[in-house]
Amino acid sequence: MYELQAKDFKPEHFKLEVQDGIATITLNRPERKNPLTFESYAELRDTFHKFRYVNDVKTVVITGAGGNFCSGGDVHEIIGPLTGMAMPDLLKFTRMTGALVSEMRACPQPVIAAVEGVCAGAGAIIAMASDLRYGSDDCTTAFLFTRVGLAGCDMGACAILPRIIGQGRASELLYLGRAMTAQEGADWGFYNALLPAGEVLTHAQKIASKLTRDAPTFAHAMTKKCLSQEWNVSIEEALEIEAEAQAICMQTQDFRRAYEAFAAKERPVFEGN
Repeated sequence: MYELQAKDFKPEHFKLEVQDGIATITLNRPERKNPLTFESYAELRDTFHKFRYVNDVKTVVITGAGGNFCSGGDVHEIIGPLTGMAMPDLLKFTRMTGALVSEMRACPQPVIAAVEGVCAGAGAIIAMASDLRYGSDDCTTAFLFTRVGLAGCDMGACAILPRIIGQGRASELLYLGRAMTAQEGADWGFYNALLPAGEVLTHAQKIASKLTRDAPTFAHAMTKKCLSQEWNVSIEEALEIEAEAQAICMQTQDFRRAYEAFAAKERPVFEGN
């Protein structure tokens, strides 16, 4: 049966490299701190959607070129045109940007953001929507939508950000649009760790390699699914969801491989099935 291969994808608006089960997406407009356009939003959305169907990607890393992560929507290529659009086209755009977050959350692979320098607007949202986030010790992260006359409730920020850093801290960032320092991001749990500038991507790829090489990828997908699914359910419903998830994982060969390796006092070699 034919299966998609991410190594065959040829995106036009960012770089995509696939090696040893890790897909690295690099936002690649460094001269302008890697802003997004209508086209790159859509292509990112579609790429994360297709990751559901590939068999050569176990973990995704997303980063930016030139020492910055992403400065958000391009002022001239997005914000300017939006001021002249009617409501139907505006809603089409905002639903499309939300769909990027939805696809990041729905793809089965863990997504790791490697953040350096500027991480603002939609860039901060992409980092927020990732499963793990590593930042440089000089990065700044800003949900600055109020600075351009918009609400802070953009692309799921009011739902996701409070769950990461707490309601009060999220409220401050979303109302004021101020930048969160790297140290605040680490102290508040937004960043899993801080690294010196220039070392973040290497660290993120080491974590990605560990997730890809040393762990059961099907089970990771189930963990990611439950982490998202259980936001809005009771404890009783969560217990049932997780009972079903573990029963499914117990049918995989990776579960048997782990047992047989343990019995033989060896390290398990997981194959993702």
